[in-house]
Amino acid sequence: MQDRLIIFDTTLRDGEQAPGIALTPEEKVAIAGQLARLKVDVIEAGFAASSPGDFESVSRIAAEVKGPVIASLARTHPDDIDRAWDALREAEKARIHVFNSTSPIHMERMLKMTPEEVLQSVVEGVRRARDYCEDVEFSPQDATRSDPDFVVAVCRAAVEAGATTINIPDTVGYATPTEFVELMSRVYDEVRGGREDVIVSTHCHNDLGLAVANSLAAVSAGARQIEGAINGIGERAGNTSTEEVIMAIKTRQDRFGVEIAADTTQILETSRLVSRLTGYPVQFNKAVVGRNAFAHESGIHQHGVLQDRETYEIMDAASVGQESQIVVGKHSGRAGFADALRKMDIALDDEEFKRAFARVKDLADRKVEINEEEIRAIVNEEARDIDEVVRFVSMKVAGGSAVAPQASVRVEARGLTLEFEGEGDGMVHATFDALKKAFGIDAKLVDYRVVPITKGADAMAEINVVVRMGGDIFAGRSVSTDVVEGSARAFVHALNKAARTVISDSVMDNL
Repeated sequence: MQDRLIIFDTTLRDGEQAPGIALTPEEKVAIAGQLARLKVDVIEAGFAASSPGDFESVSRIAAEVKGPVIASLARTHPDDIDRAWDALREAEKARIHVFNSTSPIHMERMLKMTPEEVLQSVVEGVRRARDYCEDVEFSPQDATRSDPDFVVAVCRAAVEAGATTINIPDTVGYATPTEFVELMSRVYDEVRGGREDVIVSTHCHNDLGLAVANSLAAVSAGARQIEGAINGIGERAGNTSTEEVIMAIKTRQDRFGVEIAADTTQILETSRLVSRLTGYPVQFNKAVVGRNAFAHESGIHQHGVLQDRETYEIMDAASVGQESQIVVGKHSGRAGFADALRKMDIALDDEEFKRAFARVKDLADRKVEINEEEIRAIVNEEARDIDEVVRFVSMKVAGGSAVAPQASVRVEARGLTLEFEGEGDGMVHATFDALKKAFGIDAKLVDYRVVPITKGADAMAEINVVVRMGGDIFAGRSVSTDVVEGSARAFVHALNKAARTVISDSVMDNL
């Protein structure tokens, strides 16, 4: 039987202390219910004595949420401890989490207490909590900036007074992994000793970006509880990320050798719920739950993942409720684009694939990534008849309030690259004027429409043009993030249809 690592989630207490977060009791109950589905071991539901709202939240969670232990934070003040128990009394399993500071700066500047007074308050506070319930946790706040001898002495006294969990907080994210392991090893050896009924815990903040690293390092020093918050939210730079700890332990069983009860398939749903209710977005590159955590754009990576997921993924995306994604972008290769087409049930011949891939790469230089609608639009455009009399190559436009808009277009015809110029009362009009000269046919524009396909400043639009030549109507279509360029391509498409019906020596001579 492996050792058991307890997952203690403090999203609803320490996580809510992040600036701008103010969860209602109903929202806290909803998150607590999801944490129970995630199967964390302990939910710190709040700080019952801090406000009527927190008291209500802890009380409701204690009464309504089953499975995990429900905890409330409390200072060593008697009133805090009494209030915590009043809120927890209906819990299926309850814990009172008592704390006091042990660092010189906290004792001298904040508490105005001597070390002796702090030690006495801890003993009295733990004893009072133990009178209410058997599960009592003690934390020496700011432990990593405290005298290690004093931390050990206070924690020993807490255990003697009845504490069953000793939690070592890196309250300001000051410690490095090596330092933290040294302190945790002392606490494990000198406080817990041979007592099987005492759990050593960690609670790390992320001020130096080391919260998860410190917490996991502590496991090697005997820690069997890690405290964290979903998405790593919390004061300042936040807390240890609950989901990152869970997946690190699950993924690196060879290293940690401890088991956890968490249902990892609930991780993404929990992250999304917390993000939605707190208003705190999840960064795209956030480990485990970020939008890009299992996304691949690089052509080399895409090729590897398509051959075998494990070439670039150390976790199965489905195990956390995610999906592995091949993102079509500027770094994508042919394999990634082919996979995107396969998933959309699109089959292209070699020539069509070549042209569509070239357009995708061109578009990707202007956009971060290309979505399914845009790929379909490009494929539909490039898969059409390619027997072109004139092929559009490039264009330049210029204009302003003081000068008439002018356009220069470059085209290919009969193996030659030629340039034509035009002007008009707008950039699109000037471009059409230049293209009519390139074709040398008398086609009149009768309809012109621009329809957005996607949203945003870099949205792709579908441009449709209709021209009349003689008694015949010809339609052209294109898609682009650049409306002027897209209009040119659509106009060329329509003019090519017209030109193919009336090709003559005079037309070709003009080219």
